[in-house]
Amino acid sequence: LICQNELESLILEANLIKQFKPRYNILLRDDREYPYIHITLQETYPRILKAFRTGPDIEQGARYFGPYLSGDIYRALEALRQIFPIKSCRKVLPRDVGKERPCLNYYIGRCIGPCKGDVSADKYRQVIDDVVRFLEGKYSELLINLTDRMNEAAANLSFEEAALIRDRIEVLGKLREKQIVVSSDRGNRDALALARNGSEVCLQKLEVREGRVNSHVQTFSEDGSDDDSAYLEAFIAQHYTRTTQIPEEILLPVDLEKQDLIASWLSELAGHRVRLHRAQRGDKKRLLEMAEKNAEEALQRYTLMGGKSASGLDLTLKKLARLTGSETAIQRIEAYDISNVGASDRAGSMVVFQGGRPERSSYRHFTIASFEGIDDYSAMYEVIARRIQRLDDEEFGRRPDLILVDGGIRHVNKVAPLIPEDIALAGIVKDERHRTRGLALISGEVIELRTNHDPSFLQFADKEEDNSSESPYCVEDANEQENERAIRMGLLRLMTAVQDEAHRFAGRLSSNKHKRRQMRLLLEDIAGVGPATRRKLLEKFDGLQGIAAASLEELSAVPGIPAKTVTAIYEYFHKDDCEAAGAEEEKTE
Repeated sequence: LICQNELESLILEANLIKQFKPRYNILLRDDREYPYIHITLQETYPRILKAFRTGPDIEQGARYFGPYLSGDIYRALEALRQIFPIKSCRKVLPRDVGKERPCLNYYIGRCIGPCKGDVSADKYRQVIDDVVRFLEGKYSELLINLTDRMNEAAANLSFEEAALIRDRIEVLGKLREKQIVVSSDRGNRDALALARNGSEVCLQKLEVREGRVNSHVQTFSEDGSDDDSAYLEAFIAQHYTRTTQIPEEILLPVDLEKQDLIASWLSELAGHRVRLHRAQRGDKKRLLEMAEKNAEEALQRYTLMGGKSASGLDLTLKKLARLTGSETAIQRIEAYDISNVGASDRAGSMVVFQGGRPERSSYRHFTIASFEGIDDYSAMYEVIARRIQRLDDEEFGRRPDLILVDGGIRHVNKVAPLIPEDIALAGIVKDERHRTRGLALISGEVIELRTNHDPSFLQFADKEEDNSSESPYCVEDANEQENERAIRMGLLRLMTAVQDEAHRFAGRLSSNKHKRRQMRLLLEDIAGVGPATRRKLLEKFDGLQGIAAASLEELSAVPGIPAKTVTAIYEYFHKDDCEAAGAEEEKTE
């Protein structure tokens, strides 16, 4: 197709993605997962509905808000019905006005009852206009409007109406208190961020309206070889053609290749200037960091839960059993990792996945005690040996079906002599970017999970099972290579989740050990403070920050610490104050 310019080409690309839904442009392709709130403002008595796409009634004045995640839209609609007295029944107005008694919602104050006949269309539209302001994030304007109407109702001696409006103001006020304030300029903007783990990528959008986080959108896609800007451009092209609210400013974590062109396209789409840029400092930088943290946590939850398909997890576990030579179905996986913070603070971790999902109550930490220095192979051997010694101890944990070690063939060979024959063993191999890459088998073979096509992978595939109509990885008329890609993706997701969780858990213990050791050394560096005094201080003040913030009187109240030591502790944490006081005394003299 030949286009007149790059802008026209960009618009065409977004429309083609929506129409043909190519596999690698899957960020927002499922209409049913991202519905809208539809308000029929062109009608005499506007209705509030759920819609799966915007319709032609926009030209008559209808409004669409969204898209929302499918679960979020129900919460949003319920919030609207709790705050605003809107009609939620199936009566058609004005046709059914006065035909029946009002429903229960009218009598409990959740609907003003336009079906009764004594509520004018103008008065009902006033409520709908409030809903529109709420969905637009114009809370200040809405609160001012409601306050004026409450005062007017009270002046007209309509105290019941004034009380209802007052209750609405209170609910809105509490809602605003819960919203995080991220900007002092009360501006409207979106912040985009993404997180990647090698198997999947999460795109996160935080919406800020009047300086407060109003809502968020997050989507997931396979993590390919594209750079961050390619994913962001795909998200913008697909998401902002569907949303009805485009703010004046969109914050980006990286510069885009077609940034100026996309800004022009969005400006044309929105009907006002839209600025795209990277935030470097201040509130906007902190907002981007918040979006990035949300993206990372969302991706971690998504990966740990095995994506969207529970049946897909079952198939992944069957394939994992076949790959590792397990004679039984794999249900309990134990994964081990070693973490070092210097030569003194070393720790091992055991994380457990039951049925493909984390079972945190079964996690265990190990302190490395059999040798000094840093040696990952010896540390892994010690941890696995201690676990095998307690293999039949049900208090420690049920016998595993598969043991995974964080490392390659050498790690597997090191611990293989310890593993009973009925327990499968494999290593999780990382690439040069520290991302999960593949599985190291006890046979010495490495099964690559990242390459597009690995012939060694196919020999483990049960084609009859994988091509069954019930398989969530199958699509109609899918060929063998497509089926292999889907199976590989499921395994990569699971191995990434296991490896990341084992690394996180091991790192937590070694980091805590390091902090405690630094705290011990710091306190015992003060004259007169030994192990006994250190324990008393930590027990009383619950950490180093509490000790540093304590006054001289509070420190003196700790029993068993001499006055000279108390003074030394106080002066150690208040050197600047003490020096300033000394300088002031010299001036006075």
